[in-house]
Amino acid sequence: MKKLLLFLTAILLINFISAQVEYLPTKEDLGKLLATKTYVVLEESPMSDFNFEIKDVIEKNWTITKYEFIKNDEFEKLSSNEKCSFLYTSLVSFEKDKTESRYVFLHFSLGGPNLTIDDLRDMVSIPLSYFGTDPENYIYKLGTIIRFVQNHVNLINEKPELISNNIFKFYNDNVKDIHTKTLFLLQDELSADISTPARIKAIYPYKFKIVTREEINQAIKDKNDEVVFLHKVGPEGKRSLARCYKIIIGAADANFYYFDYHMVSEKNPDGLLESDLKKMAK
Repeated sequence: MKKLLLFLTAILLINFISAQVEYLPTKEDLGKLLATKTYVVLEESPMSDFNFEIKDVIEKNWTITKYEFIKNDEFEKLSSNEKCSFLYTSLVSFEKDKTESRYVFLHFSLGGPNLTIDDLRDMVSIPLSYFGTDPENYIYKLGTIIRFVQNHVNLINEKPELISNNIFKFYNDNVKDIHTKTLFLLQDELSADISTPARIKAIYPYKFKIVTREEINQAIKDKNDEVVFLHKVGPEGKRSLARCYKIIIGAADANFYYFDYHMVSEKNPDGLLESDLKKMAK
């Protein structure tokens, strides 16, 4: 079960975490969700970079429901109200994961009678970072991630059959569309076997560029339709055994074009792998 961080420090999608959380969205609950007021839960620190960024991106990008920003102490009081939805982060660990690794996820969830903040009905959940790593590695991507959350909810509301099907296949079917775009990659998010432009080009014959975080941030701000970028979530040296999530996201449309994860090991380090590029090149 997810364990809440409740912003004391700082989608994947529903089908992926269904092994953890028994709830799957229903058409009825999606209808209820879209009629709610969304409460965006802020961190306790008034100087939090997350708070500044989430306020800005919500005000610029949130259109799916009415919204209001709240503090932690208001969260628990509202969680049992079915007319409320919540955008918040939590610590997620996996019951069958013997590594006991923890990840920070962003959730968009529906409240309901007798529900606590531990068992809200998640409509979509997305990994933001490995717990304890620098939040600056994902803060600048929040605008795109927030837009994806809304896109995903609208998608499964219009096509509820995707909820019970393999929604990863639905998103991974988009991978061929990145061949007409430029793939932005960060040097420190590449495994050693694809750490140079020459090695990448030998596997991936389409446009790519090794860039800085500032360049990805600018592409997101510009909503550059020519750019897709890697959102990588991994332990970043915090531990040797953990999941590494790899998501390719459109800077303009906030669509997912590729989604996968692997367990970090000596053979498969924390970063985009050669096998990922081969899948994306097909």
